[in-house]
Amino acid sequence: MTKPFKTLDDMRDVAGKRVLVREDLNVPLADGAVSDDTRLRATIPTVTELADRGAIVLILAHFGRPKGQRHPDMSLALLTRPYSLLLGRPVRFIDDCAGEDAQAAVATLQPGDIAILENTRFHRGEEKNDPELVRAMAALGDLYVNDAFSAAHRAHASTEGLAHVLPSFAGRSMEAELDALEKALGSPEHPVAAVVGGAKVSTKLDVLKHLVERVDHLIIGGGMANTFLAARGVNVGKSLCEHDLASTADAIMAAADRAGCTVHLPYDVVVAREFKANPPTRTVNVHEVSGDEMILDVGPAAVEALGDVLKNCRTLVWNGPLGAFEISPFDIATVALARTAAALTGDGSLVSVAGGGDTVAALNQAGVAASFTFVSTAGGAFLEWMEGKELPGVVALRG
Repeated sequence: MTKPFKTLDDMRDVAGKRVLVREDLNVPLADGAVSDDTRLRATIPTVTELADRGAIVLILAHFGRPKGQRHPDMSLALLTRPYSLLLGRPVRFIDDCAGEDAQAAVATLQPGDIAILENTRFHRGEEKNDPELVRAMAALGDLYVNDAFSAAHRAHASTEGLAHVLPSFAGRSMEAELDALEKALGSPEHPVAAVVGGAKVSTKLDVLKHLVERVDHLIIGGGMANTFLAARGVNVGKSLCEHDLASTADAIMAAADRAGCTVHLPYDVVVAREFKANPPTRTVNVHEVSGDEMILDVGPAAVEALGDVLKNCRTLVWNGPLGAFEISPFDIATVALARTAAALTGDGSLVSVAGGGDTVAALNQAGVAASFTFVSTAGGAFLEWMEGKELPGVVALRG
């Protein structure tokens, strides 16, 4: 199938060429050590392939929110050694990502060399997509590769601007993300199920409105489900709930009805009087929640029914946990349904795509992240894609 963007397969004669590669190196540091290297590992296929093909690989990335100022604690110099150890090959650091000093440093590199350029956000023009900064960055390279889907929702100089002034390609990580997302919602195999969880309906209104038009089954969990239950006259006690969004919830249900999308809300729930680890709990029908109790997870009967829904689907897209998964025992529903999805994926009957920080954490907790068809490390970009929005960094690659 012809892709709407060029990939590394379309790159010819890269030996000796300077390739600016936009990656996401924005990883957590604790006492100088990388505490989660997921994003760094995602860069390896593109960076090593280009270096092995003889390109001079110049990595562009942001780190933190320096807002146009140089901050030593946000310098990408801090990541050069950890990244070099992960790659198993030398990595140079260049103290800027634009300008004469950067050009002079790049000129010393040989084919196959890899260098990390300094934090793009040390320049005020990065987040403004300033044409002058774009030109200054472009002067360092011959070709541009965007491999950072997680930053593709931002129209910045290094994520969008460069694609308009240099021959542009999607890196392997970006390509994998876009292929997976196309399978999940672009042209999926039906029936399609979506799991949408999280604390508040207000943060995912656009997601819900978009999904009811495109999926066959919408499974709503987390605090969001309480808002929908309350809109249907259920007393949710002290549960997290946006009572002022009752009419919005009703409108989404009506839209789903018109589109032939079945909305699944929990009918049994796990409740407690305190939000803490391992408090006394009850599993009750949603109509039996006491005024001093809060709903903190989906109940076992509902989870079993949801598993049966997935067994009849061919595609699953997942964003957000079903309960307060970070506190035991309110991770049980999320873990159980995730394991069902993983088993179905392993059988070859389900294409499963998940994304978002909490979702990745929940799937890791369930021990099944590696068993899904694809797990996106992107947060904001994944959410905007689920809302049906065009991502500037992706649009620019289509030329």
